[in-house]
Amino acid sequence: MRNLNMRLQIVTDAWHPQVNGVVRTIEYIIAEARKLGHEVELITSDGLKTFAIPFYPEIKIAPRAKNHVVAQIKQFKPDYVHIATEGTLGLAARNYCKKNNIEFINCYHTNYPEYFKQMIHFPEFITYAALRWFHKPAKIVLATTERMVRDLRARGFKNIAVWGRGVDTKLFTPEGDKAVELDGPVFCYIGRISVEKNIKAFLDLDLPGSKLVVGDGPQLAELKAQYKDVYFAGNQQGDDLAAYYRSADVFVFASKTDTFGLVLLEALACGLPVAAYPVRGPADVLPGCEAAVMDDDLQKAALQALPLSKTKARLFAEQHSWAACVADFLKYMQ
Repeated sequence: MRNLNMRLQIVTDAWHPQVNGVVRTIEYIIAEARKLGHEVELITSDGLKTFAIPFYPEIKIAPRAKNHVVAQIKQFKPDYVHIATEGTLGLAARNYCKKNNIEFINCYHTNYPEYFKQMIHFPEFITYAALRWFHKPAKIVLATTERMVRDLRARGFKNIAVWGRGVDTKLFTPEGDKAVELDGPVFCYIGRISVEKNIKAFLDLDLPGSKLVVGDGPQLAELKAQYKDVYFAGNQQGDDLAAYYRSADVFVFASKTDTFGLVLLEALACGLPVAAYPVRGPADVLPGCEAAVMDDDLQKAALQALPLSKTKARLFAEQHSWAACVADFLKYMQ
């Protein structure tokens, strides 16, 4: 490590009140890095005027981010800058760091080319070109899985490495109260409620018992109106979120575009077997897990997951702690 007590500045356009994998990942980086004695400062859009992206309203961008970002970097004088997102704050940090020879590391959290194609039919090659330009000057760009690294290299990205994700096994645990009692068996989805998550593929399945959906997003009102027999719990966090995981018997992950899927590990940590498609994300996270079923027939996968061992689900999750994950992250800052 360059410094025993490193000064790390994290720049992110995604932060509270957003609830997503990017925000949770940054929270754990901050917590674990501080435990190791590093000084960590966060640059967000707090205090700036922001505007919501029309087709992705949870994401807000700050058009006048440059002076805000530059002032904080100058004041903090970081040893390293970590640019977590490709928004206006990330762009301002990228340009300033490049101009002033400050080393920075980026993350490729979100597969925007596929998301934008699904949501607004925007051509993938244009988004990939923009992302290649954005990430090119970084010391390294961290992607979530080996498959994601291969995909990005095939798209012309050069400076890519793997950095996985972890799970808070103290918060997400099988022990504790349930949030709701539904007729069993209970099949659940937890996460962002949006078209790119392919939630309708889950809700259309002919399954026994009940279906539970936890989360918020632009598709929530539409799904609540269309699926009257589904229990929609809205946005939940912390202990309340863990209690909703414990209210289910199987976690059904219908997304085909996620780069990782933190919710997979959270579900397993709560003792929930997982059903998913055999696609990027689940196919990288779940191999070796005896409490998961991947199949192109999602209904078959969900039913086959039902009798699987909750104990084995928990044991698999325990192999993916955030402490180990953040230690791997910090190794790139040498």
